Amino acid sequence: MPLALLALAVSAFGIGTTEFVMMGLLPNVADDLHTSVPTAGHLVSAYAIGVVIGAPLLTALGSRIPRKRMLLLLMALFTVGNLASALAPGFGWLIAGRVLAGLPHGAFFGVGAVVAARLVADGRQARAVATMFLGLTVANIVGVPAATLLGQHLGWRATFLVVTVIGLVAMAALARLIPYVPVDAHQSVGRELRALGNRQVLLGLLTAVFGFAGVFAVYSYLASMTTEVMGFGESSVTVVLALFGIGMTLGALAAGPLTDRALRPTLYGSLAALALVLVAFRFTVHIQWAALVTVVVLGAVGFMTTTPLQMLVMKKAQDAPTLASASNHSAFNLANAGGAWLGGAAIAAGWGWSSPALVGSVLAAAGLAIAVTAGLLDRTRTGASRVVAAGSPRPERQVSPSSPASGS
Repeated sequence: MPLALLALAVSAFGIGTTEFVMMGLLPNVADDLHTSVPTAGHLVSAYAIGVVIGAPLLTALGSRIPRKRMLLLLMALFTVGNLASALAPGFGWLIAGRVLAGLPHGAFFGVGAVVAARLVADGRQARAVATMFLGLTVANIVGVPAATLLGQHLGWRATFLVVTVIGLVAMAALARLIPYVPVDAHQSVGRELRALGNRQVLLGLLTAVFGFAGVFAVYSYLASMTTEVMGFGESSVTVVLALFGIGMTLGALAAGPLTDRALRPTLYGSLAALALVLVAFRFTVHIQWAALVTVVVLGAVGFMTTTPLQMLVMKKAQDAPTLASASNHSAFNLANAGGAWLGGAAIAAGWGWSSPALVGSVLAAAGLAIAVTAGLLDRTRTGASRVVAAGSPRPERQVSPSSPASGS
């Protein structure tokens, strides 16, 4: 694999750390800024809002910018957003900093996925994209637990200062390792928007919204499940989250080669496995050792859905894949918000701390149904195109007077 993928993975590590670390820092932020934990929870939503808005907007604005320069600009904006968060004088300013840091998230992964796919030979594109996503999964194993501990001991501002440094390191790596990738001469905002309107792309995005929401219906409340249902102490929360991150990494490693070999079967299999594992988690969560094993498996099958979904929208968007690729991350963040909301609604309804697992299973099954429907429609359209092509009249052969067919 090219070294340029390392630069993309380092960038993904910084993005993943700042995205998820706020969940562990909410009590510290709430105490320091004199607000409640539920109110501080808006900081998680603020980042997601930044992603949803920024992915299509920044991708469209940067459609004519060379890919390497675009990646550097996006990482610079990410770095400034984290510095603004670290220096925020009050809660409102911190909200603004989180939105700013989230704006380049989707656009970076969208452009980065296209660049990663162009750096390798045909048949290895999914592995290249999965390698970039490894930075995101490693962030959940190392970055988030370490940043959480740092914030607990030195204050939450120190966490965002460290992420700012990671952003600077990522910019240096991008500048040094990413080759020049020109923009397609025919690429334009209109062309990207038309590609985004492709039915298969829209169904892929809808699959991401429902399927990945199943993961976040549980992940959003995994810390509470650890103490309230599994019976572990608060000190074990970071361990359980790290186990989930290990599962994510294993899923990313498996998804690359599987997607290169068979994209839709990998997507179907991962979503079906996700639905089944979530049902199993509803029962294994009460048995400590079984719960820990299931957490790893859940992280693996959950993250296995991301690479085939990313490659699907890129392939179906054909020669204008950047906006579709970026919009996929808007879909993932809508899944984050929707899954967390539905999981929380189940808990609030008195169904118990383990009820989000069943909610997640239903969401994953819905995502699978959408994915299968999209596959059937795609197959029908492809079959119809082949029939039309086969039935097209052949052009008549011109017969000269001297040819044998002329009867001479």
